[in-house]
Amino acid sequence: MLFAHAFYITGNGTGPMLHGENLGGWAVAGFFVLSGFLITGSRFRHSTGDFLVHRIARIYPAFLVVLVVTAMIFAPIAGLLERGELGGFWTTPVTPLQYIWGNIGLHVNSYTISWSLQTVPYPGAWNGSLWTLYYEFFCYIIVWTLGFLAVFRRTVWFSVLLWVLSLGVHATMGFWNQLGLDGDFALLFKLLPFFLGGVVAYVVFDRWGMRAPVGIACLVGALIPIFVVPSFGGQLAAPLLAYALLWLSTVVPQPRLIAKHDISYGFYIYAWPTAQLLVLLGVAGAGVWVFMGVNILATIVFATASWLLIERPVMRATRRGTHTSAKPAAAPAPDTA
Repeated sequence: MLFAHAFYITGNGTGPMLHGENLGGWAVAGFFVLSGFLITGSRFRHSTGDFLVHRIARIYPAFLVVLVVTAMIFAPIAGLLERGELGGFWTTPVTPLQYIWGNIGLHVNSYTISWSLQTVPYPGAWNGSLWTLYYEFFCYIIVWTLGFLAVFRRTVWFSVLLWVLSLGVHATMGFWNQLGLDGDFALLFKLLPFFLGGVVAYVVFDRWGMRAPVGIACLVGALIPIFVVPSFGGQLAAPLLAYALLWLSTVVPQPRLIAKHDISYGFYIYAWPTAQLLVLLGVAGAGVWVFMGVNILATIVFATASWLLIERPVMRATRRGTHTSAKPAAAPAPDTA
């Protein structure tokens, strides 16, 4: 994600593209298929109430903090770097408080803060990564609802059917647009087939396990529609892509430090605003690749702080206050999605 964003944040085009989607869009696809797998495992392991509490605890506190940090710290610093003073900063719409309040419900309604970020190559956008979290949580609610249905837990084919239906809606989006449905509907059904592909992968994995020949075949099988089919090739490949990525995770070992300290979410929510500040500090002048390296190092600092000070304490407190269901999942997944 950081790699893709660096190109247009620094004014160096869009970076590599495939079927009109840059690498950031494909990274979102990979995130959603893996999330579908992990969240389904969480739904099967936890009671109805505990599932929702865990999901809110994992996403929302750090999301709220990044809104406040961006509006109250990053944006004023940017204003000083751009103008040398903050005249009218706190009262010019979208004011910092309006930015926090307008986005507090996960649905990002505003990316701008006052008059800041008007001198950068990608002006006005303080965090172009946060928009996916609304649709991610929407998918959580879908899986939470499905968990009430016995057929969802007992058969693979129900999940496959739901994935096919979501794929059909996305593939025929022109028809649905004619009915007056807005962009939120289109974005949801662009991402939902990826998420449900991860759900399909979970129920398959739960019953038949992870096998290298199947993982290799899924990897090859996923790449074919991704490269050959425009518009919905990625969604068509979603279940295969999910299984392939999960198999790769068993082949490529995760560093023990990262396994213990999961800074991935903090990295996701802080990489963009950190990049905008680095542009104002002139780091982009060193070239896009140097910029990426510096942005990685800077973002790690904020992501680590988010993990140690917000995410991990909240998750630990949540686990102490809830209980898991008696039925263990046959294919447990870490509750960190």
